[in-house]
Amino acid sequence: MEVSRIRALRGPNLWTHHTAVEAIVRCQANELSIVEIPEFEARLRALFPEIGPLQATGHDDAIPLARVFELATLALQAQAGCPVTFSRTTPTLEDGVFQVVVEYSEEDVGRLALELAEKLVNAALSNTSFDLAAALHELRELDEDLRLGPSTGSIVYAAVARNIPYRRLTSGSLVTFGWGSKQRKIQAAEMDGTSAIAEAIAQDKELTKKLLDAAGVPVPLGRTALNAEDAWAIAQEIGLPVVVKPKDGNQGKGVTVNVTTREQLDAAYVAASEFRDDILVERYLPGNDFRLLVVGNKLVAAARRDPPQVVGDGTHSVRELVEQVNKDPRRGSGHATSLTKIRFDDIALASLAKQGYDADSVPTKGTRVILRNNANLSTGGSATDVTDDVHPEVAARAVAAAQMVGLEICGVDLVADSVLKPIEEQNGGIVEVNAAPGLRMHLSPSFGKGRAVGEAIVAAMFADGEDGRIPIIAVTGTNGKTTTVRLISHLLASSGLRVGMTNTDGVYVEGRQIDSGDCSGPRSARNVLSHPDVDAAVFETARGGVLREGLAYDRCKVAVVTNIGTGDHLGLNYITTVEDLAVLKRVIVQNVADNGVAVLNAADPIVAGMAKNCTGAVTFFAADSNLPVMAAHRVKGHRVVFIEDGDLVAVEGKLMQRIPLTDIPITRNGSIGFQVENVMASVAAAWGINLSWDAIRKGLKTFMNDSDNAPGRFNVFDYRGATLIADYGHNPDAITALVQAVDSMPGNRRTVVISGAGDRRDQDIRQQTEILGKAFDQVILYQDQCQRGRADGEVVALLRSGLEGAPRTSNIKEINGEFIAIDTALASLNPGDLCLILIDQVEESLVHIAKRIEESKASA
Repeated sequence: MEVSRIRALRGPNLWTHHTAVEAIVRCQANELSIVEIPEFEARLRALFPEIGPLQATGHDDAIPLARVFELATLALQAQAGCPVTFSRTTPTLEDGVFQVVVEYSEEDVGRLALELAEKLVNAALSNTSFDLAAALHELRELDEDLRLGPSTGSIVYAAVARNIPYRRLTSGSLVTFGWGSKQRKIQAAEMDGTSAIAEAIAQDKELTKKLLDAAGVPVPLGRTALNAEDAWAIAQEIGLPVVVKPKDGNQGKGVTVNVTTREQLDAAYVAASEFRDDILVERYLPGNDFRLLVVGNKLVAAARRDPPQVVGDGTHSVRELVEQVNKDPRRGSGHATSLTKIRFDDIALASLAKQGYDADSVPTKGTRVILRNNANLSTGGSATDVTDDVHPEVAARAVAAAQMVGLEICGVDLVADSVLKPIEEQNGGIVEVNAAPGLRMHLSPSFGKGRAVGEAIVAAMFADGEDGRIPIIAVTGTNGKTTTVRLISHLLASSGLRVGMTNTDGVYVEGRQIDSGDCSGPRSARNVLSHPDVDAAVFETARGGVLREGLAYDRCKVAVVTNIGTGDHLGLNYITTVEDLAVLKRVIVQNVADNGVAVLNAADPIVAGMAKNCTGAVTFFAADSNLPVMAAHRVKGHRVVFIEDGDLVAVEGKLMQRIPLTDIPITRNGSIGFQVENVMASVAAAWGINLSWDAIRKGLKTFMNDSDNAPGRFNVFDYRGATLIADYGHNPDAITALVQAVDSMPGNRRTVVISGAGDRRDQDIRQQTEILGKAFDQVILYQDQCQRGRADGEVVALLRSGLEGAPRTSNIKEINGEFIAIDTALASLNPGDLCLILIDQVEESLVHIAKRIEESKASA
């Protein structure tokens, strides 16, 4: 068994809506059925008993080794605690070659599971050992390192429940919610609106107390010490006992409470100095330690925090009691569990010494032994939910403290006997405010019920009914994609929206190009969705990006499928038929939002058939409104777009809009058939996001099919009285549409300039010139810059073979180089002639043509 070409499908894809890893697996002849491998399944189950059944109930098909590899990858992740359920093995047209797809929750974990599954299968084949425990441990450790922590996770899960999309920007806790101009970001439990100044204030505990005191919030007296001597002086000024802590510490590091003697203070000063040079000494407030969580202007949760402790049983030592407590499955070593293991370190030993114990002391039954002075969960403390007990005055003081500092999410630390009565009545005080507070004590308290703090944070970022989404219009098909994308973007911009657009020419935001080249894949789409100045996004969605990585988004508002033809890279990546291609292209239709629309070409039966795969609404378009699909859809009151009496007509039930084709310059009064189709698709898409008809009319009237607005898409020029047309058409269907278009245009002698893409099938390359040979007098063949795997001259030879017996072509020339071919064609033109130039280097060729036109004008 050979595993190769492993890909991470990071969005909805050909196989599933979930993220998944895909691999190509090649099996030997004896590996196509595991029954041909003696004792293989028995050895496999001995190595991994939890792998489960290898065959679905009621089936008795041969089980190839690739299927075992698939199930092992899934089961290893599941046994490691990853929430994955989907997997699939599909045979290709190559004998013994399979595509294996397995869901993952973390990409690196999915890749590691593939690697371990391959080792497991090979171990079963060779009857060698496989350390299952070590493999599962490795997967669990990696998963824990990568998956979201409880605080960030609670916010993400709350967002997902509200249908708000999210994306992790790093492997840590920096997450963006929503898209474009509606996006928000968090890092752990901190919002993007929190200022660096507010953070700095929260870090400076002395300044924080001054501000809170000015706002009438009770705080303990104290100040920063210059040295240990000054610390003792401060303690005497404010009165013992005191608390000694770093001025900007966190998680209770270096904090010593209830200091009553000089010796204790000196030791506390040294402990705090390990974390910070600036040491704060403040009045110790007796009472319980409470954490109050404020989000926006509301108190959303409260917990009493108790220090790590054990209770004596008269038999076991303190060390043994700690070991027993740490066996609680709720206690872990990180932040993923509701409790953290109690640390038995020097600080714990010092705390024991204050109580007259050491590690081997045996406390009497019922005696409570404190292992630390602070109650932070990160050092082994516990939390009890007290949210319902908080007095309104206590809540008001907590909110005032958060707002005084300027924190949108704030952990307010209160020391008081209880939260049942106002702070002032019990001589309590707020001792700290914390930016990015930990949430797990509220999510999964040691005692009491968890609180929906993630939901509260999401509610503070997004108002009710908002999901952070901007309209996404995805466009795919064989021909017309780029023009349709550009026209839709123009229509949206005409309504005042800031538009982000990706296509085979680049990435554009508000009409400005921010990236160049073929940008029709998911990476470019993600970049647009990350841009803060984008109100709507229009994506050309090429087959390659979907195959390599899946979609860049979970749902789109509108999916447009222009057509499905035969020349779009058939034969690559196991896409060998038009039906295969349709299954791939319909991925965007399958991932239309429930309240979205699929815009489908009713004149293409394969495209029209995609309607059954859409969970949203469907708008059909076709020039002929009498097509059965169109007529049936219209009778049901659904949306259709068609051509009638020289008008573009949009109908839904009894509502009708008509736009004369004479008001749509791109169609040349309706004479360019493929542009009419592009316009119908674009109008239906704009209608799908409820764009106003005034904006649609304005946009159609102002969209000119020139080299600036739609480069390489039927750009028409005048050259010394001859008509030049530059187009990027590069497959038989596109060539057919172009021939139909130029047939309607005047032209005495007709010339075409053409090359071919080497990554097409031989028959597709030949077919292009077979079509052109019927319509043009002169054909100029050129070899472009990139032959895409073909030998030198091979593509031109295929093109020439397509012209054998051409009924019209009388002159054939072969040129090496695109620009030389263009110049050769221009030199042969006379007034009244027509020349179609099928360009390869779009921008460069258009610049070259423009230069030659200017030169001709200058010499005239």
